[in-house]
Parts: sequence; structure tokens; C-alpha cells
Amino acid sequence: MMPQFNVMENYLVPRHSIMSEEEVDELLKEYGIVKGKLPLILMADPCAKALAAQPGQVIKIERESPTAGASNYYRLVVEEKTGL
Repeated sequence: MMPQFNVMENYLVPRHSIMSEEEVDELLKEYGIVKGKLPLILMADPCAKALAAQPGQVIKIERESPTAGASNYYRLVVEEKTGL
């Protein structure tokens, strides 16, 4: 059996967090979109699993770049890919 580790502790993995409903509402209003138009992340993704994310929740990913500085990315948690 392979040893277990927390993928979120790896230095290559950017910070992931589950957004509150209020934060999601502000995000959608700011960009003028609906939740279903956000890029997707599967529940089976190691980071989503580590957060115990559920379908319908939105994960905020905070990436650092030496050239661009800090950038935020958002992903809607889904159970499986659809329409592909």
C-alpha cells in the first residue's frame, strides 16, 4: 500500500479554497456570468478531494507568478464531465 500524503502541502500546488455563497454571488455579479459558465473541476481531482468539495461549490485557486504577480482562478465543482 502506498503512503498517504496531503497534496495541498506540496509546494507546486497553488492555494485552493472553497468560496462561500456570498463570495460566489459577488464573483458572478462582477463578471456578469452565471455559475454554470465557470470552468469545471471534478470532485475526483486530488485538490477537490482534499477540500471535501461537493458539486455546486466553487473553488478559488490562488496562483503566484514572478511575472504576473498573484492571479485568482475559479472552478465549479462537478461530479463528472458532461457534454464532452
